[in-house]
Parts: sequence; structure tokens; C-alpha cells
Amino acid sequence: MSEVELTSRPAPVPSAKPLLRVDGLQGWYGESHVLHGVSFEIGEGEVVTLLGRNGAGKTTTLKAVMGILSRRSGSVTYDGRDTIKLPSRLIAQMGIAYCPEERAIFSSLSVEENLMLPPQVRPGGLSVEQIFELFPNLKERLSSQGTKLSGGEQQMLAIGRILRTGAKLLLLDEPTEG
Repeated sequence: MSEVELTSRPAPVPSAKPLLRVDGLQGWYGESHVLHGVSFEIGEGEVVTLLGRNGAGKTTTLKAVMGILSRRSGSVTYDGRDTIKLPSRLIAQMGIAYCPEERAIFSSLSVEENLMLPPQVRPGGLSVEQIFELFPNLKERLSSQGTKLSGGEQQMLAIGRILRTGAKLLLLDEPTEG
């Protein structure tokens, strides 16, 4: 994890407490200890990027924050609540959304069906029309199955799906891939 660089743009409105605080995060895949003491903070409205070469731990860090790693320790606090022992579904309900690098769209469903699947977990989620304003290509491909979309269109669809949830924190893994 020593090869990962954290870059950020200052939050538009300074916040007294961070939206996300990660302190001493450790993570394992089976018996392999792969995250070693990762620490960072993200304020509300801040855009933060994890940079590093392949295998440096960027995806693993996001999975650990989201509770997807089966074994993790340290401290992860979201909006003042400790999440380290919570399952990923409860973390998502709290307002964190994760878009994995493999996109996780339903390839046999249409664009419209994919966009209608995620619930609006919190107020502030975008409507389908608002998503089409952001990604006009998706509106043109409304009835196309996920398998018929280009890699870039699949990525737009995956991001559009998480924007429907109203999450306050978006974890985007390789958002420009494809």
C-alpha cells in the first residue's frame, strides 16, 4: 500500500468533521494481509482520488471502506458512525454508494430497467430524466440491453445507477475505464 497516493481538491464548504474518516485500516484476502494501516479523511463536498499502479491497493481500499472485504480492522467512520463491523448493505443504507471497476450492470436488462433497479435510499437521488441530462447517450439507448452498450456507455449506466440512490459519498473504482 506504500505506492498509493491520495490527492484531493478542497471542499467547497469547510466542514468541522470529516464525512469519512479512515484510520489504521487493515485488510486481508484470506490469509494474505494486503492493506497495512491506511488512513485518510474526506470532507463533505470533497473530491478525492486514490492514485497508484496496478496492485497498489486502490480497489482493496474501496472494498474495505464499503465492507466488502471479509476480514478488515482499524477504524472507518462515516458521518460520525463507526462502520468497521457493519455489513456492506447497512453501509450502503447509511449513504455510501460503490461503483466497482467491473461496472456490475445487469447485462440482460435494458438501460431503463437497469436505472429503475436501485432504490432511492436517501433523498436527493437523481431521477431517470436527470440522469439522461448527464448522460444523453443513455437516453438514446433506453431499450438496449447492457450487453449491447459500449464500455463507456456501460460505465455511464453504472454511475447513473448509483446517482439514483441519493448517497452522500460515492466510491467510484476506475470510473473512466472503458
